[in-house]
Amino acid sequence: MIHVFARTVLLLGCATIAFPALAETAAAETSETASSAEAGTGADDAGDRGSNIVVTGDVLYSDRLNALKSPTPIIDVPQSLSITTADQIIQQGFDSIGDIVNYTPGVTNSQGEGHRDAVVFRGVRSTADFFVDGVRDDVEYYRGLYNLEQVEILRGPNALLFGRGGTGGILNRVTKKGVVGETFVGVRASAGSIGANDIWADINLATGDNSALRINAAYESLSNHRDLFDGEQIGFNPTFRAEFGGTTTIDLAYEYVDHERFIDRGIPTDANGDPVRFLQRVTFGDAENNYTTFRAHVLRGTVQHNFSDSLKGNVTAQWGDYDKVYSNYFPVGYDQATNVVAMDGYIDTTQRQSLVLSGNLVGEFATGGIGHTLIVGGEYIDTSNNNDRFNPVFDTAVADNLANPANPRRTDVEFFPAIRPFPLRGGVGTLADGRTTSGPFTALNDDTEADLTVLSAYIQDEIKLADWLRVVLGARFDSFEITVRDLKNGGTRTRKDEEITPRLGLIVKPQENLSLYTSYSETFLPRSGDQFADINPPADALDPDTFSNLEAGVKWDIRPGLALTGAVFQIEQSSPQVSDANPDTLDVVDSKIRGFEAQLLGQVTDGWFLSAGYSYLDGEQQGRTGPTGRRLRELPEHMFSIWNNFQATDQLGFGLGVTAQDESFADNANTATLPAYARVDMAVFYDVSDNLRLQVNVENLLDELYFPTAHSANELTVAPPLNARFTISARF
Repeated sequence: MIHVFARTVLLLGCATIAFPALAETAAAETSETASSAEAGTGADDAGDRGSNIVVTGDVLYSDRLNALKSPTPIIDVPQSLSITTADQIIQQGFDSIGDIVNYTPGVTNSQGEGHRDAVVFRGVRSTADFFVDGVRDDVEYYRGLYNLEQVEILRGPNALLFGRGGTGGILNRVTKKGVVGETFVGVRASAGSIGANDIWADINLATGDNSALRINAAYESLSNHRDLFDGEQIGFNPTFRAEFGGTTTIDLAYEYVDHERFIDRGIPTDANGDPVRFLQRVTFGDAENNYTTFRAHVLRGTVQHNFSDSLKGNVTAQWGDYDKVYSNYFPVGYDQATNVVAMDGYIDTTQRQSLVLSGNLVGEFATGGIGHTLIVGGEYIDTSNNNDRFNPVFDTAVADNLANPANPRRTDVEFFPAIRPFPLRGGVGTLADGRTTSGPFTALNDDTEADLTVLSAYIQDEIKLADWLRVVLGARFDSFEITVRDLKNGGTRTRKDEEITPRLGLIVKPQENLSLYTSYSETFLPRSGDQFADINPPADALDPDTFSNLEAGVKWDIRPGLALTGAVFQIEQSSPQVSDANPDTLDVVDSKIRGFEAQLLGQVTDGWFLSAGYSYLDGEQQGRTGPTGRRLRELPEHMFSIWNNFQATDQLGFGLGVTAQDESFADNANTATLPAYARVDMAVFYDVSDNLRLQVNVENLLDELYFPTAHSANELTVAPPLNARFTISARF
């Protein structure tokens, strides 16, 4: 049988919930969003449609903060982007951000240690480049989909509108808002074949001629194919909208999130760097101590005012209070000769309060026959963040745990039923030699309090020199100041970084439905990283990492409702490091990521909607002496996805999709491999009536065993086998 040895490490958006006719309307709405023909926009349009992102004609219009912040047709935006609507979320059976990423070119998922969304944007891993209604949402947790109009994933240069980070891309969630003049109820309930189930509710109440209250709520019971995995997620999001005189709109929102789940960080790899497949049914953790809890209270208010037909402004204030605990044991090594799995663990807590104030003025005007769309904006962030971590202290010596159990080695799953479900329970486990060990979380690893203040200002001008030529010019100033108090060792460290990040874009339109573009942007990431827990020496003396993004692409509306996009890109990183030879000097380590991506999206025929994407990614790790010959981790060379919706009759529709990835490495040393895989998904929709739909989604139709993500060489995620989700959606 397998054995465990433990060690201690002391240094370390559209209408409401989906309803019938969605198979026809979702495709049309999505392809409209991808279209390019310009049309007029205004506040009345936004109010009548009642959503944060409104497609008026073919223009993506922002009546409040969102990813683009300006009424710019997508064909004129000099970068790659993908939009997933609420209808697509329902149709494809998505229940997480990770599901959406699987069908988006140029981005992949990371494991996130089983407790957070983690996306690899064009080879750059991030747990903080997330936004909601254009406002930074950088706390580590799993984000629900129940209250969304749509999800926007922007690749490439994003620094001007979003500031620090955003190196390879950002993900923005657009939430549902009140619809003035309407009253409706939407309900979606689903049950999965491997135990998970949920119910979403969407209620909109007209509270007057010019106001509406909308309540979105969800309860999700979590379960999957892994032993004793369970949990629940509760979301509650009331919003209120009021319109005044056709020129002013106020949106107020509150969201409560209560999330608890079991933490499963997967299985180890063998001496060849391959997943130890016969351990696919073994959960290496602790039934009582592998968990995360997350609770959040978020208040948001936005005021938009139209000063004239050509000048609009908005101001948003967001305050959030977040409390999180993350506890786990996990595998850190596997000895193939002895069948011994080494384990470690820790418990980590985070308390964060954050205030974000942001505002924009958007003006459209002409000078001497040259058109301008000018954006002027600013942002203020005040964040306090408290973190601590405790490691386990095992009551047995590490050396004693390496004894060879002298059991016969086999490679079939059935060989290990005796150790299911967990090697540990309540912090107590059995060593390789049969002794019992206990490893409570009592060793304080770190305890910090951080205060963060960010002041930002930016300006961007979209210049229309001619019908066939546009230029985008802009720059952003960020002042990033952080103070970290080390409560364990004593001492306080402060660092302030001030950066100016430029943006330049050029769009050439040989014809109205075709654009060729190139863009350049810079951004930075402070030494405190995504989550600014500390700036221990020498990081407190080092300048931020800096990044440049260069992209060139094409956007072609083949015909109304069907669009093809493609882009080539390069990301360059410069990272100052203390010299190994002389600590008083610096080495600057440069690295590059290059790639290509393409997407075909829209209505091929009246009954066939298609979304297909491909990306090629290449990146090599750089050291102080130059290229290392090692590929960046979690960077598959080739990725492909396709989803088809077929409308067989007025009532019956089908969906069929494939998502596939080339092999990649699970670690920086390139010693562990995530094997290539292809997964087939399908769906069947039946509209019982105009207001009632029945649906079944099947994931992994061919029952492929695959390992989609990892956190390290010995934490490979075991993906679900063939499973189905049954859903009923209604609107009244």
